[in-house]
Amino acid sequence: MSTLELKTQIDESLKLIEEDETLLLRVAKYLKRLTKKKADPTLMTKEEFFAHVDEALAQAERGETVRVHGLTELNNFLNSL
Repeated sequence: MSTLELKTQIDESLKLIEEDETLLLRVAKYLKRLTKKKADPTLMTKEEFFAHVDEALAQAERGETVRVHGLTELNNFLNSL
């Protein structure tokens, strides 16, 4: 199916639901989620961010850390990832 055909199909579908505000809100919410995912796949919720921080702190407490001394050593470490 071509892009033009897809756009036409979407327009026709929207015309069928344009009188139903509830459906339009659901479509708008879904489209926002789709574009958000496409725009930046690295975004995370506040809860996910703090879960990562908590895990990093726990790893540090367990001694699962890497010490880097100097720029050359840092570059070598980053290149190894």
